[in-house]
Amino acid sequence: MKPNIEAFFDDATWTVSYVVFDEPNGHCAIIDPVLDYDPKSGRTRTIFANKLIAFIEEKSLRTEWILETHAHADHLTAAHYLKGRLGGRTAIGEEIPIVQETFRKIFNLETDFTPDGKQFDHLFTDNEIFNVGKLNVKALSTPGHTPADLSYQVEEAIFVGDTLFMPDVGTARADFPGGNARTLFRSIRKILDYPADTRLFMCHDYPPQGRSPQWETSVGEQRANNIHVRDGIDEDRFVAMREARDRTLEMPTLLLPSIQVNVRAGIMPPPENNGISYLKIPLNVI
Repeated sequence: MKPNIEAFFDDATWTVSYVVFDEPNGHCAIIDPVLDYDPKSGRTRTIFANKLIAFIEEKSLRTEWILETHAHADHLTAAHYLKGRLGGRTAIGEEIPIVQETFRKIFNLETDFTPDGKQFDHLFTDNEIFNVGKLNVKALSTPGHTPADLSYQVEEAIFVGDTLFMPDVGTARADFPGGNARTLFRSIRKILDYPADTRLFMCHDYPPQGRSPQWETSVGEQRANNIHVRDGIDEDRFVAMREARDRTLEMPTLLLPSIQVNVRAGIMPPPENNGISYLKIPLNVI
């Protein structure tokens, strides 16, 4: 069955969230939803997430899954808010405890924060099969950007998270804690081994000047034209390029606030004795 795919682009973070569904009045999954966050005021809003809710309600869909491709470093997830409004199960890759443990130490999280992934309703293993209504879905482990990255194959379409970008942008960075350029290359080739007409959906687009944001490409287009990893670029050449490029990149603007929320499946840190939740800024660490 061919999936119905509705994309929502967030201009503030260059992120694409998706509602994937089998049919009107059927079932859906939400992939990589965004919670609005103002770093100047520390205030969150749900304007973007409410657009997803409005679409789902318009199509009379039942939300079965709220899927994360990884613990994002560039936006806060709206997974917890959407689960409260729509139901469904939150899910991410089974390696998320590695990421949680890393950032538990960096942020010195509260003593009862346990890095076991149980903040999510389900942790997917590589090649695990599940359903969204009448749609068949496979979880594909694609680490490298982080140790816990997943891609989701929904019938003939694959949602690749931060593993790949549009061909004229290239590939994701691999210098976050636990990231690895060599592992990333192998994950990308795993995706690019699919048939050439396989549809690929990006989690972000950072378009060059003169191009509007885009988020759908194909295996064939990536193999022919990706500036970092097209056919003919071998693993060693890619690793040398990726590591050199990563050394020039600044940290994402929302890295510090987003990761503290995203390792908790979108749940804010527990309020302190004044009833207020706080995000930490570790000094001279990252």
